[in-house]
Amino acid sequence: QVQLVESGGGLVQAGGSLRLSCAASGLTFSRYAVGWFRQAPGKEREFVAGITRSGSIIRYADSVKGRFTISRDNAKNTVYLQMNSLKPEETAVYYCPADYRGSSWSVPAMDYWGKGTLVTVSS
Repeated sequence: QVQLVESGGGLVQAGGSLRLSCAASGLTFSRYAVGWFRQAPGKEREFVAGITRSGSIIRYADSVKGRFTISRDNAKNTVYLQMNSLKPEETAVYYCPADYRGSSWSVPAMDYWGKGTLVTVSS
């Protein structure tokens, strides 16, 4: 059974930092590209960052470039998202889906999803 478990969310003040983790099990982790998506209340789920199987290719949404960093440790089956200079509008549930094909960073392309972790940024 494939499981993706996000952790590290919480309450932070605007301008602060958080580091999210995503632990995977039940799949050959190194064969999957992994992304971070987020969904704010009343809004659609949106792409934040993505990293390919080996970590050689990384993509970011324009809104987070320069502030967020995605990384992975295949030996630990874990992906991370370091988030700096957080803004109140980035309050959302953050998800880390896995994609076997690794061809596009879209919601429909993802094969497996975790339940998410809530990030709340106060002003």
